[in-house]
Amino acid sequence: MKLFIYHTPELTPTDSTPDCAIVVDVLRATTTIATALDAGAEGVQAFSDIDELMQVSEKWPADRRIRVGERGGAMVEGCDMGNSPLNCTPEAVGGKRLFMTTTNGTRALKRVQAAPVVLTAALVNRQTVVRYLMTKMPETVWIVGSGWEGSFSLEDTVCAGAIADSFASEMGYPLDDLAGNDEVFGAIALYVQWREKLYELMNHASHGKRLIGLKCYDDLKYCSERDILEVLPMQTEPGVLTQSDVEVQSLQYWMEEPVTN
Repeated sequence: MKLFIYHTPELTPTDSTPDCAIVVDVLRATTTIATALDAGAEGVQAFSDIDELMQVSEKWPADRRIRVGERGGAMVEGCDMGNSPLNCTPEAVGGKRLFMTTTNGTRALKRVQAAPVVLTAALVNRQTVVRYLMTKMPETVWIVGSGWEGSFSLEDTVCAGAIADSFASEMGYPLDDLAGNDEVFGAIALYVQWREKLYELMNHASHGKRLIGLKCYDDLKYCSERDILEVLPMQTEPGVLTQSDVEVQSLQYWMEEPVTN
């Protein structure tokens, strides 16, 4: 398997498609997606354009849809909720489809939606994604950070590094064999330095500071949690993510012996 990490969707190759693409937007789209599906949402449909979201969601029964809109960290006018994972309780989202548009994460999903397998990952469901990779062993994997409006973000790169580090450690892969680009080494180095201080790192991140300015303290803390959800969001049709029924090793396996990497 060859693993490539791209800090933003704009940096991905335009002349090829991986066997598996993993989109990361820790603050907060992919954390929200994982949390919503874990809470029983029917699915999450992603849009880069708010007008398209409104048009498509209008065809869905009003009592079975939730419009999730975020720009610059704040909720979009006309939507039902912003991009906070803490709003995704079973009572709020159970059995419903979330129609979502965000500043960065939904753009990244759009970029890789043609890949045969598209997953989303955050720190909260990191180990379930790793278990999928260990089970299926796709030949080429891209981990695509969403970044912030085309620029690098600490939180997405540290999550990519967390995935790569865990996979390499569990499989016993030499990094020279696994890494498809230099970014893999850089992302793992970032994660190794900060893995016991992820919440602190989120506070240093530029988007973390934006969320602090919006008083989203609990969101920031929750998004820093690692391996707390056993959920694997997988694209079932372009732009639509549901909880995968692919069999992977249960999270209980990881909780029997503490994860050290």
